[in-house]
Amino acid sequence: MKLITVSGPPSSGKTSVILRTVELIQKTYRVGVVKFDCLSTFDGELYEKQGIPVRVGLSGGLCPDHFFISNISDCLDWAIREGLDLLISESAGLCNRCSPHIRDLTAVCVIDNLSGVNTPHKIGPMLKFADIVVVTKGDIVSQAEREVFAFKVRQSNPRARIVFLNGISGQGAFDLAKLFADAPDTDTLEQKHLRFTMPAALCSYCMGQTRIGEQYQMGNVKKMKL
Repeated sequence: MKLITVSGPPSSGKTSVILRTVELIQKTYRVGVVKFDCLSTFDGELYEKQGIPVRVGLSGGLCPDHFFISNISDCLDWAIREGLDLLISESAGLCNRCSPHIRDLTAVCVIDNLSGVNTPHKIGPMLKFADIVVVTKGDIVSQAEREVFAFKVRQSNPRARIVFLNGISGQGAFDLAKLFADAPDTDTLEQKHLRFTMPAALCSYCMGQTRIGEQYQMGNVKKMKL
């Protein structure tokens, strides 16, 4: 069983990247997807249309990273029961500080070439600790812009393999499919570790407080120097 974590900012094209890649490996591997999101998602329907077994988890008011780590082991058990060969976890990836990657398992970050040349420096562990960085929407910028963006990605993560992929045409998906096929196997997540710590917060607002004022701020609170 192979487990691959796919993360990235919202609307970067994570679902399209997965769909185009799975099209190429479905004949060899039985692939399933677990989609993590916050309030709602329609991506499950897209996977079902392509005949991909899928489960959807909505974190609601919880941090999607904490929701992910509390459920990913059960998701792997589900994939094993279903007889899958490869499970892809697609994260919500909302705050760019997310850390959804697991040590010794293939980690992918999807980033949009239109998001700004300095965006790779603004993204935290989900890009800096990824094995593969997939750059989407590169077909609508110039070659020079693609090269500058790739340079910025390498500055943030010099170890990652960079793949340019068109989520509409599927161009570039073959290279990513080969990398997916080479992903390491695992049958359990027990005793494994995240590649980096998750965003930390345990304060009165985490517990439902809505009033503003220092007297209502308790727990893990960080103040600006003004």
